Amino acid sequence: MDDDSLSAILKAASDPTRRAILTLLAQQGPMRVTDIHSQFDMSLNSVSKHIKVLEQAGLVKRRTEWREHMIEVEMGPMSHIDAWFAALRSIWELRLEALDDILTKDDPDND
Repeated sequence: MDDDSLSAILKAASDPTRRAILTLLAQQGPMRVTDIHSQFDMSLNSVSKHIKVLEQAGLVKRRTEWREHMIEVEMGPMSHIDAWFAALRSIWELRLEALDDILTKDDPDND
């Protein structure tokens, strides 16, 4: 995954309303846009704009059933966030181990 894609995913997920939409879809499964809208105190147009951002980031996908637009969560991009955080964790673990080595070496009780 390239940095631009990761940035788009993180930016899309940074908004509380979009996170709430993702959570709702993860809990409830695919939903019609109008059903998603009924869960929020904002216009249908505003909810649609949030869904578009999530679609562009690949976090949700839209399918059409007759005249209904069904939105469902895509969990695949979440693995990219997990991988990025795992890399950050490993860097911090190395730094903490190095700090522990320094502190242990200078500790007179450790001899």
